[in-house]
Amino acid sequence: MDNKEIILNVEKLNTTFISDRKEIKIVKDVSFQVRRGKTLAVVGESGCGKSVTMNSIMRFTGKNAIVKAENIQYNALRDGKVTEYHLESIKEPNGPEMRALRGPDMSMVFQDPMSSLNPVYKVGDQVAEGLLQHNKGMKKDEARKLVLEMFRKLGIPDPEERIDCYPHQFSGGMKQRVVIAIAMICNPELIICDEPTTALDVTIQAQIMDLLKELQLKEGKSIILITHNMGLVAEMADEVCVMYMGRVVEFGSLEDLFDRTSHPYTRALLRSVPVLGLADGQKLETIPGATPNPADLKGGCEFADRCSECMDRCREKTIPMFEIAPGHRVRCLKFDSYPEVD
Repeated sequence: MDNKEIILNVEKLNTTFISDRKEIKIVKDVSFQVRRGKTLAVVGESGCGKSVTMNSIMRFTGKNAIVKAENIQYNALRDGKVTEYHLESIKEPNGPEMRALRGPDMSMVFQDPMSSLNPVYKVGDQVAEGLLQHNKGMKKDEARKLVLEMFRKLGIPDPEERIDCYPHQFSGGMKQRVVIAIAMICNPELIICDEPTTALDVTIQAQIMDLLKELQLKEGKSIILITHNMGLVAEMADEVCVMYMGRVVEFGSLEDLFDRTSHPYTRALLRSVPVLGLADGQKLETIPGATPNPADLKGGCEFADRCSECMDRCREKTIPMFEIAPGHRVRCLKFDSYPEVD
């Protein structure tokens, strides 16, 4: 695929945190691509490195993080021409080069709208801040008009009145719409949504996801959706990246993941999805054990202690990724007869 088809290419991303003078590796050789105008879902249990991976790409990790990668290539499409940005080579995470990309090119909808908004600033001012930062000649009145237009697009009622409200005057669903407005106001090509419906009830979840889908269909946005909700994956995703303990264990199209599920962890995730109509006394399946402490992990497959199909050799060394069909990759020794792609 050429750069017009791929908006983000990540190759061998590693993120290590320094804690009590120890180095703890959280993200391990993560590689994936995001196709332009499509949705990539990144799934896995809490603590599997999904958010850290995206924060590493956006360079939002703290000072105790060491982020390294062979390549993090963002391909901006402007006037039909592609401009390549290699994010791994940007030395200052919060320097002018990275700040220039955040907002107009790539943005992030954070997990908790309750803590993403500053309680002492009006919501309209918080949304307008990105516009004023990236358009130095823009006047506040002009920015206000664009914010009102964005509020209408996102279905915020009475935008002329609500623009001057504070976050505490909004419901959870309306706060999430404001957070999406902050991410969308500079018209980015790539939007990273970090579990955008976690704090919301089911009805509001559906509204927010319909909103994101509509934005993608009408405006051609590329979306990375971080979630552990397999229902949202089935509804939204074109491709799926399954992560466990900082590694990608399976990657493929939506059909690959649901119809040709191959990694034991992916199958366990799908079996643990609640379904209607369970018989009396029938228990919901769960994944045995719990996600281990990253500091305690040793060699071999990270899922070995919880895997019903584990073999002795699974514990011997890091498991490579195998391509079992075009575009469908699995990190499991059951498929070691297939070509390695790491």
